[in-house]
Amino acid sequence: MPEKPSPEIQEKLPRNLGLWGVWMLVVNGLIGAGIFGLPSGAARLAGEYSVLIYAFCAILILPVILCFAELGSYFRGTGGPIRYGKLAFGSFVGFQGGWLYYLARLISFAANTVLLTDSIGYFLPIASEGSGRLISLAITCGALSLINILGSVESIRSMTIFTIIKFSVLIGLVFGGFAILGPDVLPSFGSPLPESSNLGAAALLLIYAFVGFEGAVVPAGEAKRPERDMPLGLLLGLVIVAVLYMLIQLVTQAAVPNLSDSNTPLLDASSSLFGNTGAVILMIGVATSVIANLIGSMFSATRITYALALEKSLPKWFGEVHIKYLTPSNSVLFFGMAAFILAAFGSFTFLAAMTVLSRLFLYIMSCAAIPVLRPRFKEQSPFILRGGYLVPVLGILACLWLMIQVSWTSVWLTGVLIIIGSVLYWFGRDQKKEA
Repeated sequence: MPEKPSPEIQEKLPRNLGLWGVWMLVVNGLIGAGIFGLPSGAARLAGEYSVLIYAFCAILILPVILCFAELGSYFRGTGGPIRYGKLAFGSFVGFQGGWLYYLARLISFAANTVLLTDSIGYFLPIASEGSGRLISLAITCGALSLINILGSVESIRSMTIFTIIKFSVLIGLVFGGFAILGPDVLPSFGSPLPESSNLGAAALLLIYAFVGFEGAVVPAGEAKRPERDMPLGLLLGLVIVAVLYMLIQLVTQAAVPNLSDSNTPLLDASSSLFGNTGAVILMIGVATSVIANLIGSMFSATRITYALALEKSLPKWFGEVHIKYLTPSNSVLFFGMAAFILAAFGSFTFLAAMTVLSRLFLYIMSCAAIPVLRPRFKEQSPFILRGGYLVPVLGILACLWLMIQVSWTSVWLTGVLIIIGSVLYWFGRDQKKEA
């Protein structure tokens, strides 16, 4: 029978994270760069009904969040999807959990890089067209890779500043929009309902704005009162973010008549409402949000491949450290080059949908881990979901439904990336045998 976590390890990692800390982690994970680019795609697929798709996505992701709340309460130390998969299904599945998490970070990084380039192109069109676009993407990926290799990311100590800027810009847009547009913000819902395929595609696209919370699970496992703070922090974060998203969609579609054709929907909305000054302010919000997200994503994701290499689950090349800067330079370079290739060949909406697919596999694995892990941990975990295994089943069904909406292009591309991960795993396994 698999061993339970060691009490000694638990004592070294006391639960010192309160409700506010859990909530901040959830909100930071959910509100990234997606909301700055998603409203136009939502309007194109679902029209004025797009605001309701946000509420639907929040309900859809709820059982998955609840599953992560229970799983997070099992561990006092470092948990996360990698550990869930390994404990429940073995080292290969655990590796795939880590690889899927890495893919989600990688593809999200590429999507946000595209969004940043499109936003810069709002003021400097040459930066988002033709060869200028490729140069902009290369400069962004190269500069961020260099920052991570040099270790400059360690100088960024407080993500709270970026959270304040993001909230200030987004809430300012909402209040300004309601003050200027008044009742015109509210849709009439008089147009015909979109086709079911378009509604499904809209849900798949907007679910991108509700993923990322899983990054809060590892430290949330050290919460002071996980039986209260984990579910309450996750639910409060989900509700507040969902309401904010819906208000942003209402203001944006009222302020930008041709919203479905916009590559920079929030910039266009801010410009329409507040002129050039509003566009500049929102651009600052976009830049700070996206750049902070990109630096953090690259920093954490490259440490995943570095750690897997140390465990000999990946080739040792990924685990090599720069002789001068003492950073996992090979992992950083691999991440930067892969992100550039994805960004060069994909639009923001395509990449956003693609990253959702890899996350859905990760969520299914985590939900499926509950029936396996609950019998081992239920006596020491004060937070167990009611209703038997109904919530995990609902979470898996929600993910499977979203998978049905995914385009075949996203499926085969994600499949290729998973196969690449499997090949790397077998190389690492052979390396482990030789050692």
